Amino acid sequence: MTLLMSAAAISMGAVDISSPNGALRLNVDVDAAGTPVYSLDYKGKQLVAPGKLGLKADETAFTEGFRITGIDTVTVDRTWEPVWGEYDKVRDHFRELALHLQADNPDRKLTVRFRVFDDGLGFRYELPEQERNNYLTLKDELTEFNFTDNHKLYCIPGDYDTDEYLWSETTFSELPQALGNYRRHSEAQRTGGTTIQTPMLLKTPDSVYVNIHEAALDGYPAMLLDVDTENNGMKAHLVPDRLGVSAYLQMPFKTPWRTLIVSDDARDILASQLVLNLNEPNKIEDTSWIKPMKFMGVWWEMFTGNQKTWAYSDEYLAKPGVTDYSKLKPNGRHPANTENVKKYIDFASKHGIDGVLVEGWNEGWEDWASFRKNRQFRFDKPYPDFDLPYLRDYAKEKGVKLIMHHETAANAADYELQLDSAFRFMKDNNYDAVKTGYVGAIIPRSEHHTSQWMVDHARHVIEKAADYKIMVDSHEAPRPTGLCRTYPNWLAQESARGGEFESMGGNPPSHTCILPFTRLKGGPMDYTPGLFETRMSYYNEGKDSQAGTTLARQLALYLTMPSPMQMVCDLPENYDRFPDAFQFIKDVPVDWSDSKYLEAEPNRYITVARKDKNSDNWFVGAITDENPRTATIDLSFLPKGEKFEATIYEDAPGAHWKDNPQAYRIRKVDVDSRKKLKQPLAAGGGSAIMLRKK
Repeated sequence: MTLLMSAAAISMGAVDISSPNGALRLNVDVDAAGTPVYSLDYKGKQLVAPGKLGLKADETAFTEGFRITGIDTVTVDRTWEPVWGEYDKVRDHFRELALHLQADNPDRKLTVRFRVFDDGLGFRYELPEQERNNYLTLKDELTEFNFTDNHKLYCIPGDYDTDEYLWSETTFSELPQALGNYRRHSEAQRTGGTTIQTPMLLKTPDSVYVNIHEAALDGYPAMLLDVDTENNGMKAHLVPDRLGVSAYLQMPFKTPWRTLIVSDDARDILASQLVLNLNEPNKIEDTSWIKPMKFMGVWWEMFTGNQKTWAYSDEYLAKPGVTDYSKLKPNGRHPANTENVKKYIDFASKHGIDGVLVEGWNEGWEDWASFRKNRQFRFDKPYPDFDLPYLRDYAKEKGVKLIMHHETAANAADYELQLDSAFRFMKDNNYDAVKTGYVGAIIPRSEHHTSQWMVDHARHVIEKAADYKIMVDSHEAPRPTGLCRTYPNWLAQESARGGEFESMGGNPPSHTCILPFTRLKGGPMDYTPGLFETRMSYYNEGKDSQAGTTLARQLALYLTMPSPMQMVCDLPENYDRFPDAFQFIKDVPVDWSDSKYLEAEPNRYITVARKDKNSDNWFVGAITDENPRTATIDLSFLPKGEKFEATIYEDAPGAHWKDNPQAYRIRKVDVDSRKKLKQPLAAGGGSAIMLRKK
């Protein structure tokens, strides 16, 4: 339902608008210089102090000299159905205020549109068609997020090309010290400021939580945040190209939404669908081909010290005149070969795993060592030891889908040239899902992973994939901003420090206790859970790595790190060692009709229950940080009067993420909606529960 509340044309005066439940109140105005400003109160107390709004371009500045020429307000309350996700229905309920601004210059018309939800705020800039100049070379965005105290921050360094950092728990005043260890790695740090990434989380002294991010990033660079550590403020920092230009715009144009998810209950941050609500509805008319799935992969054995490589040969095609792969000497360490892939297909078929990803199947990996010159993969040319027609037919016979891998070595320009032939090749060979990758410095050389050009590239790939009915799991791409609602074939992204880092020194247990509050608010992550062997070496370097997890915790991650394209990451032989624990991975769904966040505190613990979209079964996942705790699992969400059998996969007594990670046990107990389970979690541990209706 949409209800028009008012429309007016005024010349001065602040305007207030509140959320539907009245908890949030937004104030907008123009200051003495004619600069638009906003502030936000939560439950009667100022949360965001007055902050400036505006855009700066080479041609003109949409920053000051404005007067208010009109205000429109509207209340919207509607419900939509995701193709997949945490809920089968999502309520989109907000009050909207459009602030129309005009300067004396006829080429400076601007609208700032605000939407106030019960769980937060979204706002964006809208540049209508101007009287004369409708092209802008954008240099900066004035947007400020000013706070009222030295709040706690959960953040990673601002970087133009990677999101793969561990999270810091710090404050405004202590941020420079917290980021000091990362300074040499971060492009944004070289600009001279203290810059952090979005999404990030903030916690006030009176325990109000604020997630800051953006929604519907399209045709625009990603946003970082420059932090004023003395005054507890932040300002938008747009990722530029290497010429220093943030964006080239043609009007009319709408920027992405700037988002603040707000609550004094940490569980509400996890449950919020605000970012999705600010994206456009699904644009794919027929979604019957979009199938949430679990998959395995010829992948992990290249990470874990097994002397395996992605490349077929140790020779390089970059040598003059070498173009025929059949003449290269195979290195004998290439696992993307027919017999090995066949073993994965057999294992997946036996255990009901939907798909098998194969990395290193295609020509071009030899050029990796000389990628600064060429960096060109062939996306329709299998290696000589990968019999694609045979494996295609064998996988189909076994009821398993092969998943294509397109590593581009960050040569995005070349990938665009090959997209049609690559996707046509996929469809001709019964592939309907692809994992893309952009490891390295972006080509075109003037771009970054999160600059405007790469944002446009990512959108182009998704749209082209939709034309061919192909699902996408993208790695090293611009971090997600809810566009999976508009293009539900974009099932997952990496865009953070994932599970692969367990082989590179390990992720601390707290890492997956903060990601759902931050990175996952933009969309699902291909974190790659399911690791059973937690001690390994990386890339044959002989360095032991200890994963920051118990085995039972890995099962819980399928609930706390939800994704409709979820990996079963470990080697088949490691699952054969623990078949009873592996049963949970076989049983757990990847698509849900409802979710209940039962306990949560960022960087500390999460407990969540989810209902299978295709049955009456519920599943519960609980994880903790480096400290053991007892989770209280209130089962009042179960239907009253009905009995369920709970199969509990838990840390065994004495389990510990570092000293005893594989100690687990499985027990069963009858429960109903009146039951509260007291579930012990080991240090760095977790528990996963299947609730089957009796």
